[in-house]
Amino acid sequence: MSSFVTDLRILIVDDSDTTRRILGTIVRSHDWVVCGEAEDGWSGVKKFKELKPDLVLLDLSMPDINGLEAARMMSGSDPTVPIILFTAVVADGLEDAARNAGICAVVPKTQSWNLVKTIETAVTKSSQ
Repeated sequence: MSSFVTDLRILIVDDSDTTRRILGTIVRSHDWVVCGEAEDGWSGVKKFKELKPDLVLLDLSMPDINGLEAARMMSGSDPTVPIILFTAVVADGLEDAARNAGICAVVPKTQSWNLVKTIETAVTKSSQ
C-alpha cells in the first residue's frame, strides 16, 4: 500500500521490542523508512539529533525519561519535526501535556489503525 507522503524517515522510540517491530512493519508497508530505533528516551533524543528524522513515533512510559521529557528535548533541538505520542496510557490532561512538550498528536495503542492517517496529517501540516 503506497501513501501520498513518500521518502519519509521515521525514528521509533519505544521500550517494547514487539511494539518497535509492529511499528516498523506499519512504516515499511507504506514505503516509508525506519531511519532508527531507540528503546529508551535518552537514546531516542541522541538518535533524534544524530539521524535528523522527518517524524518521530514516541512512547510515553519508558524506563529512564518519559516520552514527554524526550519530546521536550527533541522539540528544543528541532521544533519542525513532528512527534507523535503512541501510548498505552490514556489519561486526563495527556493531550495538553503532550502539546506543551512539542508533540503534535497522541494516538492510543488501542487505535493503531489510526496511526497512518495521523502520520500523513502531521507531515502535511509540518510542510505547510
